[in-house]
Amino acid sequence: MEHPYGYIKNDKVYLKGFLGQEDRVIGEVKEDEASTLKYFEERFEQLKEKVAKLKNNIQENQNKGSFLMKLIHLRESLMQSDALGEFEPLIKDLSEQEDYLNEIIQVNRTKNLEVKKTLILEAEERKDDTDWKETTEFYKELKLRWIKTGPVDKENQEEIEGTFNDIVQHFFENRRHFFEGLALQAEENIKVYEALVVQAREAHDFPDAKTAFEISKKIQRQWKEAGKVPADKRQPLWDEFSKLNNRIFSRYKRTLQTGPQMNPRELMRKVETLTEEIKGLSGKSSSYELIGRAKEIQEEWRKLPQRKPREANLIVRSFQFFSDIVFEKAFLEKLVHGKYPDFDEKPEMEQIQIKTALLKDLLHRDQIELEAAQNNTENFRVQSADFDIMMKKKLFAVKRKVDVKNYILKQLSFK
Repeated sequence: MEHPYGYIKNDKVYLKGFLGQEDRVIGEVKEDEASTLKYFEERFEQLKEKVAKLKNNIQENQNKGSFLMKLIHLRESLMQSDALGEFEPLIKDLSEQEDYLNEIIQVNRTKNLEVKKTLILEAEERKDDTDWKETTEFYKELKLRWIKTGPVDKENQEEIEGTFNDIVQHFFENRRHFFEGLALQAEENIKVYEALVVQAREAHDFPDAKTAFEISKKIQRQWKEAGKVPADKRQPLWDEFSKLNNRIFSRYKRTLQTGPQMNPRELMRKVETLTEEIKGLSGKSSSYELIGRAKEIQEEWRKLPQRKPREANLIVRSFQFFSDIVFEKAFLEKLVHGKYPDFDEKPEMEQIQIKTALLKDLLHRDQIELEAAQNNTENFRVQSADFDIMMKKKLFAVKRKVDVKNYILKQLSFK
């Protein structure tokens, strides 16, 4: 049975070849030849509707280029469709639509190229900008505009994308180097702040209140001139620094308000008396009452005139040494009772062993600190006489801590 676009032979339905294709089987007769041909004609009508719908979508939508691949796939499927009808006009229609879309796409890609060239110029203008926050936001917004602009011709794609990305990367690399530099500078600045805190500690322990006050004023000026560091790292250092300088000022202020000075002989007697008493306390076991009396002695000592006779220097050092012993032993008691709640119930020898072990551990840490202080004294030189004094004072203080612990160890060994 013949059909304008096909035929039936041996119960097989054939589609006549078109556009260079040979005749091919598209189905077989099911009930009768007429109904079979009608079935394949209806399938063709469905294909015509698909083509018409696609053309309508292209006309109604602004983003026409998005339909190009769908059009190509539909045209390819028509070449293999199992239907009876005139395929050539449909395929020709789709090919014309493809040409139409390609023209639109080409125009759009030309426009996209111009837009992206403009974006590159905008990016180039600010690539060396150092207003990091504002310019970072600018480049984020610029990259969004770049993405939304759409593609350009393939022959220009790699070059223009590379140019834009290189410019943006240039800015962000500059920003990274800047903040890395800030981080390194902050580390150096922290060392300056730490050194000023060390000087504040030493000034706080300096015997002469006026000299300590002059040093305090100088290091406070240096603090104001030091560079920036993160607030969370600077704040703890500032808390200690300001507290020490406040104490230095308070002590200096008290010296200005001091009443009549003691005569040298009376002052020597008082110094010797207080030193002997604190020395006596240093040889006894620590207790609440003993610590209370030691604090009273220290308070009496602080009320003495700052300037003492030269012959009192050794006695002053002895007072400091034995005071340290009293309070170091108090700290040791607190430590062992915190670590061993049943400490008082333990045999005396075991108590001595525990104290000795803990004290040796503390001593080991002080010896490490002493070595570090000695190295710093040798290696860390600053053109400042006051700083040299501070470093020597620091070294002396750490050495005294070591001597104090060794002294207490000897006391324990004789029990």
